[in-house]
Amino acid sequence: MIDRHYRRLPADGDLQVFESTMGTASNWDSSIQHGSPPLALMTKAIEEFAADTAPGLRVGRLAMDILGAIPVAPVKVRAWVDRPGSRISLMMAEMLATRPDGTDRAVARLSAWLLATSDTTDVVTDRHPPLVEGEARENAHGWMGAPGYLESVSWRSQVTAEGEAAVSWMSPLVPLVDDEPMSDLQRLAMVVDSANGVGAAIDPTEFLFMNTDTTVHLHRLPEGNDFALRARGSVGPDGIGVTTADVFDRRGFIGTSAQTLLVQRR
Repeated sequence: MIDRHYRRLPADGDLQVFESTMGTASNWDSSIQHGSPPLALMTKAIEEFAADTAPGLRVGRLAMDILGAIPVAPVKVRAWVDRPGSRISLMMAEMLATRPDGTDRAVARLSAWLLATSDTTDVVTDRHPPLVEGEARENAHGWMGAPGYLESVSWRSQVTAEGEAAVSWMSPLVPLVDDEPMSDLQRLAMVVDSANGVGAAIDPTEFLFMNTDTTVHLHRLPEGNDFALRARGSVGPDGIGVTTADVFDRRGFIGTSAQTLLVQRR
């Protein structure tokens, strides 16, 4: 039974260490991790680091690059400031996995722009109206029955008209790390990497379309545990694709995401 994504282990110097559970396993291959748990874990590292080093700043953009297959195995995480500033700061987080020879390799990296907050309530602008959750499709996605990460998230794909972008409401069902509290931003990170699956333009039984990255821009911080992704995928003629999505919480539109895809026939 999946009851968390990671278990905290003793630290290794300045590196936080975590045991990866089967709740992190990818729908493509159960021996490697889905992108969402690593994104959420590195977001947690940055938020915790920023709480001490960047008071008054909040995340405006998250950009994760997947540098290699992330094994369902112990991983190490660290965070640091790459570009300090009182109004604008660039923070980084990195996830490492251990090779068979005992050396570590970087498997994912997250950059986050943090910006100073101020009162702009009088000029708030959303370019999309709020989404209301409606009727869910009987089959939530093309990976029904796949073990791992997909079991740890509630995935309610909406009934949409022909030609419209696909919409799914998603909610994390288990904690990120043990019983440690999760921020709403970490909850969003736990589902937003799934935009690739929500907006799938081709049949996953015939094609692999794995994302190499996930970038999220947020004009408002997320609230709550329920998030909607309105996503579309595009595939080019040479095996490369892109998925873009509008991101919503229960209050309304909060930002956008984009992913680059490697597309291959099975």
